[in-house]
Amino acid sequence: MPEAGFSRATLGLGGNLDNPVRAMALALRTLDARDDCRVAAVSRVYRTPPWGKTDQSFFYNSCAAIDTTLPPEALLDVCLNIEREMKRVRLERWGPRTIDIDVLTYGDIEQVEPLLTIPHPRMTERGFVLMPLADFAADLLVKGRAVKDWLGAVDVQGIEIADENRDWWRSV
Repeated sequence: MPEAGFSRATLGLGGNLDNPVRAMALALRTLDARDDCRVAAVSRVYRTPPWGKTDQSFFYNSCAAIDTTLPPEALLDVCLNIEREMKRVRLERWGPRTIDIDVLTYGDIEQVEPLLTIPHPRMTERGFVLMPLADFAADLLVKGRAVKDWLGAVDVQGIEIADENRDWWRSV
């Protein structure tokens, strides 16, 4: 559990251009270096088939728990700034990318806002999010149901572990 003054958020990270594992590691180290964010847990790295737009390279995905003093929208802004610094360009929906950082959950907050919906509106449909999230938050309730239960109901075909080491983000 996060210490007083901090809230626990979960993030989904992924990419399929250049060196996505290095990009995810740099994003996590950037967050962890901030005074208002601490990386509390990180999943293994998964290699996943493209979703939505399937005529592109496989993705690498992971999830992380972040303890933060930032409110949800400010955390999203920090994540978007990291994406921009890493030259993320949004040309097409579900298209190739160097890095993608999504705020999946933030404490017990449920909100539907123009800039940020929590929990992430499609996270319970995506094996590439639920599988890494279950590495450290299998019992986390999302929309009244545990992550492990959502995971049991989605297609995970083609998703494979690319790195078993949960400290991969510290050394890449």
